Amino acid sequence: MSSVFIYDTTLRDGTQSEGISLSVNDKLKITRRLDDFGVHYVEGGWPGSNPKDAEYFRRVRSLDLRNAKVAAFGSTRRKNSRPENDPNLRALVDAETPVVTIVGKSWDLHVADVLETTPEENLAMIQESVAYIKSLGKEVVYDAEHFFDGYKANPEYALETVQAAASGGADVIVLCETNGGALPWEVEEIVRQVGERIRVPLGVHTHDDGGNGVANTLAAVRAGAVHVQGTINGYGERVGNANLCTIIPNLQLKMGLSCVTRENLAALSDLSHFVAEIANQPPNPYLPFVGKKAFAHKGGIHVAAVLKNEDSYQHIDPALVGNKRRTLVSELSGRGNVIDKAREFGLDVNSEQARDVVIQIKELEAQGFTFEGAEASANLLMKRMKSDYSPPFELIDFTVVVEHRRGLGVFAEATVKVRVNGKVVHTAAEGNGPVNALDAALRKALLDAYPRLADLRLDDYKVRILDSESGTAANVRVLIDTKNGNSRWSTVGASTNIIEASWRALADSIEYALQK
Repeated sequence: MSSVFIYDTTLRDGTQSEGISLSVNDKLKITRRLDDFGVHYVEGGWPGSNPKDAEYFRRVRSLDLRNAKVAAFGSTRRKNSRPENDPNLRALVDAETPVVTIVGKSWDLHVADVLETTPEENLAMIQESVAYIKSLGKEVVYDAEHFFDGYKANPEYALETVQAAASGGADVIVLCETNGGALPWEVEEIVRQVGERIRVPLGVHTHDDGGNGVANTLAAVRAGAVHVQGTINGYGERVGNANLCTIIPNLQLKMGLSCVTRENLAALSDLSHFVAEIANQPPNPYLPFVGKKAFAHKGGIHVAAVLKNEDSYQHIDPALVGNKRRTLVSELSGRGNVIDKAREFGLDVNSEQARDVVIQIKELEAQGFTFEGAEASANLLMKRMKSDYSPPFELIDFTVVVEHRRGLGVFAEATVKVRVNGKVVHTAAEGNGPVNALDAALRKALLDAYPRLADLRLDDYKVRILDSESGTAANVRVLIDTKNGNSRWSTVGASTNIIEASWRALADSIEYALQK
């Protein structure tokens, strides 16, 4: 099986994404995880650009990496200077990495308008910079920036730039689709043409501005590229870089090329979520292969088919990338959805019970409920259909008062009366709003019987107006996310009364917690 080398630039190009900033410790944690996953190169940053990256390169030397080589990134020497005197190249040397990546200009537009130098001087900048770093015993990756735009504008000069890098001793020449606007067939043809003229191994680095980052990468590999650059989750400047979490399984599972071990590939979804957590970004549920929704089935016909043969509506086995098949329950569900979802919950539901659940779900969703995003409420709905189910508490009534008091501002108080273990408990609590007061009163009523509720935390609270034309009389849907340690779940309530909708979601959340 032929191999493709994976070069991860999450720590450099990925941090150019708006809203992402990684500390040195963050970058070291991601480096370890990428090494464990088996990537071949980790680009740590630009040591000449900021103190944080310089510190990263000092500290990364102490990591015992088993698979990945760390690369320092920087540009060619400045115009009209010597490489040994260039501060940027000196910073690359001082980083003491086994690999140095040098970026240079391929597009004559950039040479004239950005570097403001001659085509000849740009070629010298490339050749001399690569040769200098190579003379120090480093592995040199040359990134040919804006190569595809440059090739389309002036193919002979673009080729001269990569030939300059080759004559300087570059170990691999990476053709960069920097503006992200090329199309896959353009990329494939240009890579093939360059491969006929350059004997140095070729790589590819693409961006996703046209939505073709992954496709352009795969096209380049078809044309002979053996080195692939990208980021985890596609993080990067503007709309992002080519997503390695999509590229790697496509290369390995669809194109038969070796990137990482089969065992490590099964850790891909965990890697995606880990990097998202460290980057303080919500995991994107729509990502191919690794997203939560990548193998989610909603339509009743689809689920019925998948239950008979999973290949009928899935392009791979989700376990190959560490993901799993999910069945959703909604107004589009059939009995198969409910039976499969119940099995996932660890419940035994027969065909007749499943039919009753489907009827109830359809009726509730017509009222504004949604269960595909509130699986804890779906779980409880199925349990309540069982004749032997006994809820941990029973609501008798509740009252919520919201008033404005002079000197105190807005004030909320809730009273709750519930039956717990055969005993009626009547409590009151204050809150900074009606839902907070209800939550506090319900917990207060239940804590003696269920002290573990003290660890529950409300993680998110969302309200959606379902029929805005009704104004303040509109139906509303409330979704509540609750967490306990690393465990999270979602519940739903719907009503024309926002307090009632909130109560139903809140009560479900606590009842589900007591079932776990």
